[in-house]
Amino acid sequence: MKCISLLGATGSIGKQTLDVIRSNKHEFQLVAIAVGKNIDSTRDIIKEFKPKFVSVHSKEDAVTLKNEFPYIHTTYGDEGLIEVATYPDAHILVNAILGSIGLVPTLNAIKSGKTIALANKETLVTAGHLVMEEAQKKNVSIIPVDSEHSAIFQCIHGEQAKDLERLIITASGGSFRHLNREELQHVTIEDALNHPNWSMGAKITIDSATMMNKGLEVIEAHWLFNQPYDKIDVLLHYESTVHSMVEFHDGSIIAHLGTPDMRIPIQYALTYPNRFQTKAPRLRLEEIGTLHFSKMDFERFRCLQFAYEAGRIGGTLPVVLNAANEVCVHAFLNRKINFLQIEDYVLWALENHEVITNPDLDTILAVDEETRSKVEQYIHQSQI
Repeated sequence: MKCISLLGATGSIGKQTLDVIRSNKHEFQLVAIAVGKNIDSTRDIIKEFKPKFVSVHSKEDAVTLKNEFPYIHTTYGDEGLIEVATYPDAHILVNAILGSIGLVPTLNAIKSGKTIALANKETLVTAGHLVMEEAQKKNVSIIPVDSEHSAIFQCIHGEQAKDLERLIITASGGSFRHLNREELQHVTIEDALNHPNWSMGAKITIDSATMMNKGLEVIEAHWLFNQPYDKIDVLLHYESTVHSMVEFHDGSIIAHLGTPDMRIPIQYALTYPNRFQTKAPRLRLEEIGTLHFSKMDFERFRCLQFAYEAGRIGGTLPVVLNAANEVCVHAFLNRKINFLQIEDYVLWALENHEVITNPDLDTILAVDEETRSKVEQYIHQSQI
């Protein structure tokens, strides 16, 4: 039986990870979880899965849960995330937490020898060089959970790296894929959160609409598969049936197809190299009939262009990209800025940053914090 620790247990990916564990009770045991402020859902998880260790956002919530469940160990805060990530009884860490806060726990989990099932893009976006170096040093496997990276991971299984010609990441286009830039001027939060294909959390859904999510995936793919940015393409694919493709030197293209159900790549990350049965809906191509693909328009989706440029320059610029975007999406969701201003403020942050090459962890964390503060202040001043 594989013992699992889970960061972000009450989030979208976290809940679907619990579904996978629930469907494979004889194969997996949930031993440690980290959550945010959703204590009601945390109680339900504790009652059903009986983890030994629970970390929450605040000390008050940790005390509350300890009083209600005296048989579990509870803790809180950033240190709690690290304790869950490195929990001794766990074999696999599922990092389903949102944002760059997932970086430090992942690095600590790698150092403690855990297999990493990674759904946290920001870990590789902000510190890919440190994470992959540490994983190689500790001989730790990092198995992608994102549907696109899981698809590539499966397509290249058994192949030789020297034979790869191109990685092709598909993108649904998000909530506003049929709108031009003029039509985007007055879109609402409610419109943005209405993704046509996937059920995801609010932040990722907004990132999908701006195409920043795909940009972060490009940077992530660069580190996961050790490929230059010129060999990573993004293709619009409305149906979200082909999750990604790999082209080889001989002209062959291997594609990964499936229904848009995150439980499939989550389960594969937990069972790799084996495959278990799932209850996920089966793909029936005869029912779909036609698949559509089109070239990506970088002028329409500026955030994707920002990500390519930040990735190619490297250093601390991807840190700024991610931090500024997180602040801007939060501001949009709180109705402080409009949809297109997400791009404007991210670009401002990128243009006003002096890049530091090959940053260490302390530098990355400092730049992340500084960027958030500057962008928040700039947004505030712009609203006055």
